[in-house]
Amino acid sequence: MEPILQCSGLCKNYAGKEALRGVDLTVERGRIVGLLGPNGSGKTTLIKLCNGLLTPSSGVLTINDMLPGPETKKIVSYLPERTYLSNWMCVKDLLDMFSDFYDDFDKAKALDMLQRLHVNTADRLRTMSKGTKEKVQLILVMSRSAQLYLLDEPIGGVDPAARDYILHTIINNYNENATVLISTHLIADVESVLDEVIFISNGSLVLHASVDEIREHEGASVDAYFREVFKC
Repeated sequence: MEPILQCSGLCKNYAGKEALRGVDLTVERGRIVGLLGPNGSGKTTLIKLCNGLLTPSSGVLTINDMLPGPETKKIVSYLPERTYLSNWMCVKDLLDMFSDFYDDFDKAKALDMLQRLHVNTADRLRTMSKGTKEKVQLILVMSRSAQLYLLDEPIGGVDPAARDYILHTIINNYNENATVLISTHLIADVESVLDEVIFISNGSLVLHASVDEIREHEGASVDAYFREVFKC
């Protein structure tokens, strides 16, 4: 089966600064992958390149053997680090918008998850706490039957209870042939759901390994090994 994501010699420069340097990477289907690295390491740049929001300076990135574009957007579901949803919108508006934009959006699944959260579809985003907004955003993203989910800091800035809900939502709402790529600095919180990890630093790929390989060969958790590699 064709890998869902491939990078070959991928580079991205901003005004002379290298954000990504010659990244070679293959990500298979049916995996939950942690994209891990210090702040400014290039994680968000890689995710934006995958989503077609940026174009490479050199090298090639493909999603399902296609260059990022309209066809890949049909199979990629993206949760940005910052919300792009307007505070005046109510949940019903958001459901209608996602239904209009994405053929693979499962409105019944979204409504079920919202009901479990006791979120009224007439509620506007501006009336919600930060944690509830984060949950609503994630529900919208995970209610698509996508092949690749790109989640940029999905648990950043929310309380531990909200993190547990978000992680539970991620692992229970994607199909077994899809891949979830999670960028985060809260490694200990997500480690239990990860199949493999990608370490990135200063725009370069440092490590791509399964969680089991790290535990077996290094005798440490992913969080502990990350701290050792990056001395943090």
